[in-house]
Amino acid sequence: MTAAAWTVTPLVLPDSVDSPEAWALHGVAHLERLSEESTWGHADLYSPARTRLTVMRNQTHTEKVALVATRPPGAGGPSPDDVVGVAFLWMEREGNSHLVQAGITVHPQVLRSGVGTALVRGVEEVAAERGRTTVIFETDHLGEPPADAQDVVTPPTGAGRIAGDAPGVAFARGLDYSLEQGDRFSCLRLQDVDPSRVDTFLAESRAAAGEDYELVTWLDRCPEEHVEQLASLSTLMTTAIPVAGLDLVEHVYSVEEVRQREQASLDAGRRSLVTAVRHRPSGELVAYSEIVLPADAPAAAFQENTLVAPAHRGHRLGMLVKAQNLVELRTLRPGAERLHTWNAEENRHTLSINEALGFEPVGVVALWQKKLG
Repeated sequence: MTAAAWTVTPLVLPDSVDSPEAWALHGVAHLERLSEESTWGHADLYSPARTRLTVMRNQTHTEKVALVATRPPGAGGPSPDDVVGVAFLWMEREGNSHLVQAGITVHPQVLRSGVGTALVRGVEEVAAERGRTTVIFETDHLGEPPADAQDVVTPPTGAGRIAGDAPGVAFARGLDYSLEQGDRFSCLRLQDVDPSRVDTFLAESRAAAGEDYELVTWLDRCPEEHVEQLASLSTLMTTAIPVAGLDLVEHVYSVEEVRQREQASLDAGRRSLVTAVRHRPSGELVAYSEIVLPADAPAAAFQENTLVAPAHRGHRLGMLVKAQNLVELRTLRPGAERLHTWNAEENRHTLSINEALGFEPVGVVALWQKKLG
């Protein structure tokens, strides 16, 4: 895959970030940081080269591939500055074995030059080689147009607006991708959070839950007596949240995969704070919420999965686990400044909890899908 000014090739993982062969990996990390700062105004979401290498090496349950667009090298040989685009591909080995999920990043200086198109075509080629029939990729959009805006694009769910002239819209449509869902990207500025307000939410949700429910909190590794139930909740998470028209199916988590994910997170320098709810009469875990804490970005934290089992909804367990995690976060990472999260725009119940806690909308992540012929 070549053009006059650049070439797209698979990223070859170096032995270490200090290896001369790591130039492309460092170029990718620099490009990601540039893109995140340009879009969101901070670099919380980018992965340093060392973290990216650790994540890419872990191929146990998900095959990970990166395609890199580079300029021709100069007289001194290839360098990180030669990287002008990257596509990351994630392919589950079980469950969604028909699917490629991708992230596309192009250097601002070469937008609309064909780099992005070549990267998506490369993603589709990999999908075809692997016998996969659906590709999903994202585009990021700062802010959201008002409800009365005229030139907007909205997914079939009716929730999650992006400007019709936003970068990425014509790009995705021109490649025959359909907008299927919009995720709200939100941020809680932790220094502005009133601890007494969180404590009040915690007390109120404890009272609403009643004596049948108790909290269980752990760091990094789920207690052995709960890990099978966590695997079941993780499986439920793959189907119990809104997925709109995305071609997603259940992914069944085993205890082995839960343990592997925990270790992989630690290997990548990411700690995991989890609060769960145990239903005393049955002894089962019926809700959980996770916050991830990256070592390389001490000002940032990420609100990841939150789930309440359908049979136990209506007891304010969602607010309970989130409020307890915020209390735990005060001690575990007192210097954290921003807590980021993503939720389907049609998931009004979860968004309401987030808004009550003080999360504010930052933008929309558009999910584009194409079924390959």
